[in-house]
Amino acid sequence: MARQIATGIDIGTHQVRVVVAEEVQEGGRITPKIIGSGSAESKGLYRGFVSNSIEVSKAIAVAVDQAEKSSGVKIKRAFISIGGIGLSGITTSGSTIISRADFEVSTLDLSKALESAESAIPNNISLNKRIINTIPLDFKLDGKAVWGQALGQKAEKLDVRTFFIMCLDHHIQNLIKAVEEVDIEVIDVVAAPIAASFVNLNKKQKKAGCVLANIGAETLSIIVFENGNPISLEVFPIGGTDITNDIALGLKISLEEAESIKLGSITNSTYSKKKLDEIISARLEDMFELIETHLKKIGRNALLPAGIVITGGGAEISMIKEFAEDALKLPSKIAEIHFGDDNPQATARQKDLSWSVAYGLAVLGFNAENEQSSVGLSSVGKIVDGSKEGIKKISSWFNQFLP
Repeated sequence: MARQIATGIDIGTHQVRVVVAEEVQEGGRITPKIIGSGSAESKGLYRGFVSNSIEVSKAIAVAVDQAEKSSGVKIKRAFISIGGIGLSGITTSGSTIISRADFEVSTLDLSKALESAESAIPNNISLNKRIINTIPLDFKLDGKAVWGQALGQKAEKLDVRTFFIMCLDHHIQNLIKAVEEVDIEVIDVVAAPIAASFVNLNKKQKKAGCVLANIGAETLSIIVFENGNPISLEVFPIGGTDITNDIALGLKISLEEAESIKLGSITNSTYSKKKLDEIISARLEDMFELIETHLKKIGRNALLPAGIVITGGGAEISMIKEFAEDALKLPSKIAEIHFGDDNPQATARQKDLSWSVAYGLAVLGFNAENEQSSVGLSSVGKIVDGSKEGIKKISSWFNQFLP
């Protein structure tokens, strides 16, 4: 039997991270296991955007080479993540009249309803952007809510409320080309917050309602879940590097020392802890004010029972959990990576939350082929050629989002 291998490539502003996983049978059950990983300093990126594709390709090549050596596997295909401040989400509604004479809802009706919802996206929002994730939130048949699947039921009219995740078209194309330059085929492109949620959140948290905040080097991304559905996504141009820069300026020390101090490491520098806390608090206040403003905008501030889950490299800041609770008036939790691998070495690596997106991409790689197309691009070739992307197929992958 052929080995089942999946690879995820997270191209972040600070680092490129590659995770190689294999589906293995242990204790009578099939589970994914990390067999290799690699990382490299990112170059040619700013706030998540590709500014120099040659430099990006070089960084990817270094990380891939490490992952290939540690896993013993030649990487030919991979899932990649996309982030940056050009990433955004919007919810719209669409409807269609049932096409069959017996009024039974067919896959054609589902597709037409989704097309109608996509057409409802305002032009000023969709301009120069491409949809990378299409997630139906709920359906109505003749105005009545559908519990379970709409497919196969009977009605005259079908309505659907859909959450779309979009990104700047040229950014997606540049990212794909950078990966293809190192002879790796891009299977699919997935929004980084969605990928991280696969390993950072459980079904209980998504059902109750929570916000996953990923504090990266130069960006802060948030994705809000409710009733198991992602209902909002936003990316802000602020991150852990801004805190490091503030510490370096405030304490008049090097950036390297500032980064170590930010993460609680012991250094040779002497400084006032009170002043350090003031510096970090000021920048964290900016971050959580942005989150609070967004939650107010969507009517969810202080109304998410599972609270805020913090991931990414910035989650390592010692005071961040308590600060989040005070700022948002919500329960706060530092994320964990759930991958289903009991290997001690892998477990140790999983403690580093900056790997969350790469791990999530590897998890996605073990879905069936029809499920893969449901979370990302139906055809990467269409993006590179600049043609219009079609509506994604409805598949069982959406069951984790539907009520």
